[in-house]
Amino acid sequence: MDAIKISMTPEYFGRLWEYVNDKNITDIDFNGKMLWLRNADNYRYPVSDHGIPERFVEQFTQRVADTASKGFNRIEDILEAETDTLRISIIHNETAVTGTSISIRKSLPEVRITAEDAVKTGYADKQVLSLIANCVKAKMNIAFGGEVGVGKTEAAKFFTQVIPANERVITIEDRLEWHYSEINPGKDCVALKARSLEDYPRLIKEALTHNANWIMLSEARSVEVKYLIQAWSTGIRGVTTLHIDDVRNIPDRVVNMSGDALHEKRIENDVYTYLDAGIYLRQAVSGDEDKNGHRWIDQIGFFTRENGVNRCTLTYDDKKRTEAAIPDQAMRKFKRAGIENPFYCPEIENLLRVQETAAENSVLHGESGVCAVGKGE
Repeated sequence: MDAIKISMTPEYFGRLWEYVNDKNITDIDFNGKMLWLRNADNYRYPVSDHGIPERFVEQFTQRVADTASKGFNRIEDILEAETDTLRISIIHNETAVTGTSISIRKSLPEVRITAEDAVKTGYADKQVLSLIANCVKAKMNIAFGGEVGVGKTEAAKFFTQVIPANERVITIEDRLEWHYSEINPGKDCVALKARSLEDYPRLIKEALTHNANWIMLSEARSVEVKYLIQAWSTGIRGVTTLHIDDVRNIPDRVVNMSGDALHEKRIENDVYTYLDAGIYLRQAVSGDEDKNGHRWIDQIGFFTRENGVNRCTLTYDDKKRTEAAIPDQAMRKFKRAGIENPFYCPEIENLLRVQETAAENSVLHGESGVCAVGKGE
């Protein structure tokens, strides 16, 4: 799907503009009656006084259809469009019997996760951040997994910042989410856009001929994952995201997505051979406002295949360090990258130091530049 020239103006989005224009809002969902928002802290809440009449819904959907040069009626009942930063999906009221459903998801060219906030909020402690960052530095193949909306791509954005500038990254996606070049200015990146499912094998093959050091596939959903694993077998490194409920289920998930019943065992073996690490993210499901939206890194697992035996070793499980040691295969990769202690990463230490200093300066000087003494002073 090509990005379309939607006018990012109040006139175009009307009643929805204040939410589209608010950088703290990540998702806008209208179910025909109620308007629900999700913010950058992953807290989802309703807007009781949204004032969205049926007439506006009709006008807005027609405006999107006209801009995208698509039909939208009881036959063509699904309307999808995207810009560089928005994914818009609309379901016609002939199908959505509760009323026309509008979903707008933002993907901004920025990293929302900071090392300081990750530690403070319980998203991950310093050792977890360091271990995953070191997996990237050691050129491991990594899959970030979790349910919808848990922030898989945001996590990948954060950790891939440690990739050196001279290593070429090729991103492949059908909906623009990585924004790798904008997030990492000056680094070598080629962004490829898949226009259909059939495009992925061709683009992955082209990435091999364009001197890729890394292939980043945003959200593996189907057979494309098989071609990504094949690319990893050539020595190219990579990162992807996928839907899972446990790190240990990644091989089965990949086999199911591949749709290749004749070669299931071979594909499973390839996952254990070429996928180095799996990261599972979770989010709170409680209705308690204090817990709603909280996310954390729950599992870190290392995949190995030695002497015909496939194994997933969980180094972290249920947000806690396990007694299992990091497998020798992974330790050898760390040591080849000059990493003696996988739980210590200078880049993470530096990020924490810089962010803590910035926070201290903000408290000391305040917005007006006058020293603001807090309770702890």
